[in-house]
Amino acid sequence: MQLRAPAILVATRAHGEAGAVVRLLTEETGLIAAYVAGAHGRQMRPLLIPGNRVAAELHAKSESQLPFARLELVESCGPWLTEPLAAAAIGWACALTATALPERTAYPPLYQAIEGLLGGICHAPSARGWLPAMTAYETLLLRELGYGGVRPQPQDDLNLLLENFDRLEEPLLRYLLADRRGDVIAARHILRERLGRMLT
Repeated sequence: MQLRAPAILVATRAHGEAGAVVRLLTEETGLIAAYVAGAHGRQMRPLLIPGNRVAAELHAKSESQLPFARLELVESCGPWLTEPLAAAAIGWACALTATALPERTAYPPLYQAIEGLLGGICHAPSARGWLPAMTAYETLLLRELGYGGVRPQPQDDLNLLLENFDRLEEPLLRYLLADRRGDVIAARHILRERLGRMLT
């Protein structure tokens, strides 16, 4: 396997003393797990943040082998992780993507949607600017994986935007997260709690 492609890093897990296993979403190949050497070094740590856009170069001797990855940072979401609401939104979008998608199956619309969503989270002046994109992304994810989904109604009012967001939790739990290890939905609950503070 030889692959060079733009990618969005959606998950990182320490592996051994110096490495990490990352999950990368690419437009043409889908979700790919890969090993990154030297992941705990000072130069690599800021690169291995979920939500970052990277240029990935992957190679493996066979399709069954976990590929080795060399990554180069294209755009970091690190500066926005100091803002609790943006950090929760980035964390949820990446956790959902890493958990729900099957390996090595391309979903170009999802790649384009999460790329736009992450850009919106980082650059919109408030959650009102990106919350519709979050519900649209969750709906698209359900549809692309064959589960239909609740079609959110376009809204500007924050209460109605949150109602759209809340309606999607049940189908996400039932269809995408029911058999997954770990409490991935906890990341969504953190995001919802922080969104709710905007109403007070």
